[in-house]
Amino acid sequence: MADPISLKSIAELGALLEAKAISAVELAQAVIARTQAVEGRVHAFNSRDESGALAAAAASDARRAAGQARGPLDGIPVGLKDVIAAAGQPLTASSRMLANFVSPYDATVTARLKEAGAVLWGRLNCDEFAMGSSTENSAFGPTANPWDLARVPGGSSGGSAAALAAGEACATLGSDTGGSIRQPAALCGVVGLKPTYGLVSRYGLIAFASSLDQIGPFARTVEDAATVLGAIAGHDPLDSTSFHAEVPDYRAELKRRTGPWRLGIPKEYFGEGLDPAVGAAVEQAIAYYRAQGCEIKPVSLPHTPYCLDTYYIIATAEASSNLARFDGVRYGHRSKFATDAVDLYFKSRAEGFGAEVKRRIILGTYVLSSGYYDAYYLRAQKVRTLIRQDFLNAYREVDALLTPTSPVPAFKLGEKSDPLALYLCDIYTIGVNLAGLPAVSVPCGFTPGGLPIGLQLIGQPFQEANLLAIAQAYERGHDWVLRRPALD
Repeated sequence: MADPISLKSIAELGALLEAKAISAVELAQAVIARTQAVEGRVHAFNSRDESGALAAAAASDARRAAGQARGPLDGIPVGLKDVIAAAGQPLTASSRMLANFVSPYDATVTARLKEAGAVLWGRLNCDEFAMGSSTENSAFGPTANPWDLARVPGGSSGGSAAALAAGEACATLGSDTGGSIRQPAALCGVVGLKPTYGLVSRYGLIAFASSLDQIGPFARTVEDAATVLGAIAGHDPLDSTSFHAEVPDYRAELKRRTGPWRLGIPKEYFGEGLDPAVGAAVEQAIAYYRAQGCEIKPVSLPHTPYCLDTYYIIATAEASSNLARFDGVRYGHRSKFATDAVDLYFKSRAEGFGAEVKRRIILGTYVLSSGYYDAYYLRAQKVRTLIRQDFLNAYREVDALLTPTSPVPAFKLGEKSDPLALYLCDIYTIGVNLAGLPAVSVPCGFTPGGLPIGLQLIGQPFQEANLLAIAQAYERGHDWVLRRPALD
């Protein structure tokens, strides 16, 4: 059976719009109808703006009717993770703390999508303040995996991955602090790209861990991810960490870069805890690259065992600092039961934050406290440098690294109640954030039970064009991206 329009790729939809086989309004209506049909089971959205989407789609049609050339995202419905600001729209971070907050301005990525003509129409569910690996930490309830509604979609950007997989958007944006784009992309069978730190502006992103956070796209295909990245990447003076990097035409580079490549296999990513079905699928992907003439080399990232500890010191320390602004005074939740200013601060935060956010604030405050800063935070920053150097050493021999994205496929809702068990879900992704590198997850198979599996490709700094070309070389030899969950 042919895909519904809302499940087609951006490239396919662009061709239909160019040929006037459909209008942008008809596409928006199809996405809205699809969402109305499946959202009650998936719960990918925190809020939707149907009238705004239809108005933006009508404006797209009007531009084409007036003879204006159409860009690749013009008229394409896109959803935003609910930590990315859009003027006049709710900005909740899936938290009671911001349940009634409306953003007064656009994030830079939001403004750039609007400039590209994209139709922004919804706010997507996530773990509260992007802290989690399953989207079960949302104050508004969990999101379900479209491939199995009893399972998680991953996190923290689970709503972004699930909405795309279910056909409720044609592309989405998420944020990735320790794997929050790549892991849900793997669990939901879509493409998820975490760009190099500094390539995409963080202005307008609710901060979790500022030295780790990065915005990136979810898409059906590698080409679609390249299209979205091309729209949102580039220097932004509003973000002090934004890098003056050249932004090539990523779609054109996909055609120009044909390989073969030297690909490294880090031995530390194929040990204890790796699900056998995931391991087998990734090994088959490696064999495919070898058959295409790529040189496959074993490499070592010797400080990988320290990644989890290092990450949960640095990330929580920065979270403790960033979330201090939510104090019940200026904006956000304010307790009605406070008796004085100090009581207001304590009760507002106690009522507004969920358990996982409190856990990370407490841990982060501890590692930054007097007498512990040098022992934990400063030492973690030194180990972070060693972790980055491991990657740079490997890139002297190879162009990119191949690993599993997640050690396990999607697990059942409520199955992992132990926080440490959830933290371990990001064991293959957090090193990338600590090193500030680009990485992409692409579908590479299914478990015997029909759950998606993701292959992670880790690239060199600001070499997204090469990374995406390597990923597309695998994608073109398989039909994984054409498979759809049976939601109908």
